Amino acid sequence: MGYLNWVVNPFQRLGVVGVYDLLSTGSPTEQGLYLNLGYWPDATNLDSACDALAMLVADRAGMGPGDRVLDVGYGFGDQDLLWARESGPEHIIGLNVTASQVTVARQRIEKAGLADRIDLRQGSATQMPIPDASVDKVVAVECAFHFDTREAFFREAWRVLRPGGRLVTADILPMPRVSGGWARLRQRLSWWMVASKFAIPEANAYTRPTYHSLLALRGFEEIRVESIRDQVYAPLHAYLQQHPQTVRRLHPVARLAARFALRFDARGVYSGLDYVLASATKPG
Repeated sequence: MGYLNWVVNPFQRLGVVGVYDLLSTGSPTEQGLYLNLGYWPDATNLDSACDALAMLVADRAGMGPGDRVLDVGYGFGDQDLLWARESGPEHIIGLNVTASQVTVARQRIEKAGLADRIDLRQGSATQMPIPDASVDKVVAVECAFHFDTREAFFREAWRVLRPGGRLVTADILPMPRVSGGWARLRQRLSWWMVASKFAIPEANAYTRPTYHSLLALRGFEEIRVESIRDQVYAPLHAYLQQHPQTVRRLHPVARLAARFALRFDARGVYSGLDYVLASATKPG
C-alpha cells in the first residue's frame, strides 16, 4: 500500500532512501539491476543502453588503469562491475545512502571476485567520508539531482579530487522555460511529477547555465554541460512502447504508472526534463 500511495497520491513524498527502498530490485533490465534511463544512439535494448550511459560517463572522465575512482550513488553496483572490466581503474570506492542497495551491491561484488578492487560503502554525497585530494575521478550516474544539495556535492567533489582530477555526472535538470501558456504549464507539470516523486530538492531545480556557473564558482575548469536528452528520453519511450515485456518486469504499481505515461507522446511526457552530461577538471 505504501507503493500505491506514493504513485497515486500527489501529496505523498518520500526521501531518497524511501524511494529506493520501495523500488527495491525491480529493475526493468534483463541481465542487471540498473535503474538508469540509458543512452540510446546505438543501443538495441535497455541493458545495452544502461551500459552505454555508464561507459559514456567513464569515457568523459578518461577513466583508465591507475585511477582511483569515487562512484557516488552507485545503486546496485552495475556500473562498477562494468568499469572494472572495461576501463580497468586501479580502485573504485562507492558511496550510497540506501542501505538496502549497499547490501545487495556488496554481495554482487563479492560474487564477482572483485572485493579487492571495488569498495562499496554507505555514505553521503554531501559529507563524504573520503580524505582530501585522494581520488582521480568523481562520477555520479543519474543521481546528483537527489543530492541535498547538488552544490554541496560539487564542494565535496572538489575537496576529494586530486589536482588534475575530473568530475563527471549524468544528471537530470529542468528545461529552460518556454513561451506560451499551455506549453509552459505542460513543462512545469512534467518537471513537478518527477521532482515530487523522486526526491529532487527545490535547490537543485536549475538549468544548464546555472549548473555551469556553480561548477565555475567552486573553481573547476574545462567545464562542459551538454544536453543529451534527445538520446535518452524519446528513444527510451519508444523502446518501452515497442517492448511491453520490459515494462512487465517493473513492480506492479510502477508498471501501471509506466503504462499510463506510455499512452502519451514523449514530447509531452518529458517536456520539462533536460538530461545532461557534465564534466569539469580541478586545476593543478
